[in-house]
Amino acid sequence: MALGDDFRILLDETREGVRHITAAPSSLVCSSQIDFDLVDGVLHNVRYIRGCNGNLQAIGRLLEGMSASKAIEILDGVNCNGRGTSCSDQLVRVLKAI
Repeated sequence: MALGDDFRILLDETREGVRHITAAPSSLVCSSQIDFDLVDGVLHNVRYIRGCNGNLQAIGRLLEGMSASKAIEILDGVNCNGRGTSCSDQLVRVLKAI
């Protein structure tokens, strides 16, 4: 297992074409939960619980309506303070796992 790969997918369900994911990110990062929806590979309602509130709200707004593949391209490998991962990189790892 690579550093930061200790995230857990807590919920992965699809209703009426909307896939909802709830994940607990790695203990290496400040956020404690990531929630988001996927519709036809497009991200919606990205929300982080805890962490750098303003920055994580901004990430959620910037990702709204973006394809998951583009989000992976942009955020993959973002490293927070030498931890080997970050809250945004954790989203990427979850996206790659589902």
